[in-house]
Amino acid sequence: MKNFRQQQHRPKKNTLVIGREAVIDAMKSGKQLERIYLQTTIHGPVIDEIRLLAEQNLVPINKVPVEKLNGFNISNHEGCVAMISKIQYQNLQDIISFIVEKGEVPLFLILDGITDIRNIGAIARSAFCFGVNAIIIPDKGVGALNEDAILTSAGALENIAICRVNSLMKTVDELHLNGIKVFASEMTAAKKVFELNLNEPCAIVMGGEEHGVYQPLLKICDEQFQIPMTSDFDSLNVSVATGIILYEVMKQRY
Repeated sequence: MKNFRQQQHRPKKNTLVIGREAVIDAMKSGKQLERIYLQTTIHGPVIDEIRLLAEQNLVPINKVPVEKLNGFNISNHEGCVAMISKIQYQNLQDIISFIVEKGEVPLFLILDGITDIRNIGAIARSAFCFGVNAIIIPDKGVGALNEDAILTSAGALENIAICRVNSLMKTVDELHLNGIKVFASEMTAAKKVFELNLNEPCAIVMGGEEHGVYQPLLKICDEQFQIPMTSDFDSLNVSVATGIILYEVMKQRY
């Protein structure tokens, strides 16, 4: 049987930061990292410093076996390798202020628990086409915005603002403080997507296909909605659903 899974390309060496001190220096100098891979068996003060700096800089840490690190085809990694980000992450409040000053109606997309980079790439492509101001992702529990994700997005990930935050719950509070309503996609919701007022400043929350939107996050959203379907099939692919929702936003606004 053929394997139809998308091939994951090995990162180029010039996109990696190799070794513990090199990773520390990169974060202290302000270099944006996509994520850090730490060997599961290593511990000590230097590792604690890496963890602290990663938390301060919103850099995800993946604990991996040594075989994963060896798979990068590098030597002397000391159980620690970081991937340099191809995305320049933006500050959410700066984006909001910029949009308001331009006199535009804010539209944000929040991704919660979406780990498949092909879906993330396809979502970014739709977001760019339908006028989303920025995509908001958490620093943990989301697929890496690596070369494969950028390729799947047809380059959209490099042309739309991305905000990485350490708490989606706090982010919803920040959006509310700026007068932006937050709507969550939930397949059991009573309200249909076309019944929402999408002309107002808003953010759309899309959850992973397996678990949907995190329940506590769902509860603090202003409204929940669904995409009506003629069959009782389980659900739409999340990237397809996102495209449908964003088209509805564009239809209402234009």
